[in-house]
Amino acid sequence: MTAMTDTAPILEIRDLTKTFVLHTRGGASIPVLDRFSLSVDAGECVALNGPSGVGKSTVLRLIYGNYRAGGGEIRVRHAGRMVAVTDAEPRRLIDLRRHAVAYVSQFLRVIPRVPALDIVAAPLIALGCDALEAQARAGALLARLNLPERLWTLPPATFSGGEQQRVNVAVGLIAPRPLLLLDEPTASLDAGNRAVVIDLVREAVAGGAAVLGIFHDPMVREAIADRAVALSARDRQEPDQQAGEP
Repeated sequence: MTAMTDTAPILEIRDLTKTFVLHTRGGASIPVLDRFSLSVDAGECVALNGPSGVGKSTVLRLIYGNYRAGGGEIRVRHAGRMVAVTDAEPRRLIDLRRHAVAYVSQFLRVIPRVPALDIVAAPLIALGCDALEAQARAGALLARLNLPERLWTLPPATFSGGEQQRVNVAVGLIAPRPLLLLDEPTASLDAGNRAVVIDLVREAVAGGAAVLGIFHDPMVREAIADRAVALSARDRQEPDQQAGEP
């Protein structure tokens, strides 16, 4: 860890590389990132641009610690210091996810049979919030996202794609954290719910969060992002995001 200055970014990436090795295909290698660098400041929203398969989702998953980097460095501001994600131990990653980094993916992964309200309240409870207060705040956020109250006590595995995505957004935004990673947060939403998510992200940015996201919808991107960073296309393809690391 390195000490933080007042001008330090929330997220700093330097010379990041990643190659996937497909062991089930004779050890074939798929290079995805080659010396990618980026920084994101507090109160800034940056969009990752580029065609499908160029590595945008891989960048987010590397930052969150779901993938291991092949080289380079990822650092996130936490508790007054810049913490290296690339060589963080599991306990450090759990601490970062609890306090410093939120991730809204395209896919909702939850424990079966757990009600939506409890899933959304869980990040607050993990931070020491009273359970009743956490559930009240979770309900208020789900209501704002237009998820009917009759669904709150049901497990999200039974929901439609758009309903699951709203639960996913609520989980990511319920507890404010310095860094917010968004992977197509409005892909399955109608116009009304897209507008709600845009407002929620704007509020997070106004509150000082650094946001790094993928927004294929130009309207959403223009409404949220302060700037865009393009990843270069190559003759490669990202692995399936729902699969584990090869």
